[in-house]
Amino acid sequence: MSTSRDSLVLGRVIGDVVDQFPPTVDLRVFYNGRRIMNGADLRPSAVSARPRVEVMVDPDAPNPSNPTLREYLHWLVTDIPGTTDVNYGREVLCYEGPRPPAGIHRVVFVLFKQMARGVVDRPPLLRHNFSTRDFALQHDLGLPVAAVFFTCQPEGGTGGRRHPAPAIA
Repeated sequence: MSTSRDSLVLGRVIGDVVDQFPPTVDLRVFYNGRRIMNGADLRPSAVSARPRVEVMVDPDAPNPSNPTLREYLHWLVTDIPGTTDVNYGREVLCYEGPRPPAGIHRVVFVLFKQMARGVVDRPPLLRHNFSTRDFALQHDLGLPVAAVFFTCQPEGGTGGRRHPAPAIA
């Protein structure tokens, strides 16, 4: 799992969203049956439906150059039994797919181990300026056990990295 941690450091998830932690769980996030690997670049249309997976945040809102709304909370699920998936958890805040207005945004899934059910009794008041660190402290969650992130940019692809067109045989 050190490769996973390395990509979280390179993507500045460790530092901007969570502190250094030893991953102890292989967190798998799927959109439309496709597993998301750390750092994958996806468009909003590819992530409009809820994923199968926790806390989902955008640390680059509204703009990566000036993230005044850091972190933007896209989804919050608690009480997920350890041997199942998010579908068996309690959705505290409904899923809102990422729709970045500009630039390349990191979208981060963070998984914590709860010591008891019902630790989170109500949703945060606001989606913007959410803090994963503060949330974990307030609810005595400790360090994360896993994290996965992908990047997302506007459908038009304005700004950011350019990918070459695929070769057609």
